[in-house]
Amino acid sequence: MKIEQADKYRESIIALLTAEKLPVADLPDQLENFAVSKKGDEVAGVIGLEIYGDYALLRSLAVNINFRNQGIANKLLLHIEQLAAAKKLKAIYLLTETAPGYFTRKGYQTITRADVPAQVQQSSEFSHVCPQSAIVMLKFL
Repeated sequence: MKIEQADKYRESIIALLTAEKLPVADLPDQLENFAVSKKGDEVAGVIGLEIYGDYALLRSLAVNINFRNQGIANKLLLHIEQLAAAKKLKAIYLLTETAPGYFTRKGYQTITRADVPAQVQQSSEFSHVCPQSAIVMLKFL
């Protein structure tokens, strides 16, 4: 498995996120803070960050069903956390409906929407893409 910067894999990323019922309409034009996991010629997984000042919003963590249970999500998450730390960000926020247990095991804690910095709250993910029922989580770096 190889982790690469995501820009040249946009079509594959959109297909994977769509298959996993994750939002694609607000995917940034430039995927400079996104990474993919490659298995041969195929995109096996994807993860991304949106950066807002000193904070990041983790989004679009997905692994192709054919490549699950191989540690790909863990490797992608570690990669993106290292990227955030290298950028001197203070914390990573995320919204999830399906994986709070996974993120808790990775050191994230559940918080309220009110605890999220205003610049992150104003992102499209927070303001209108993800439902109000999504769980909000945080990890300090």
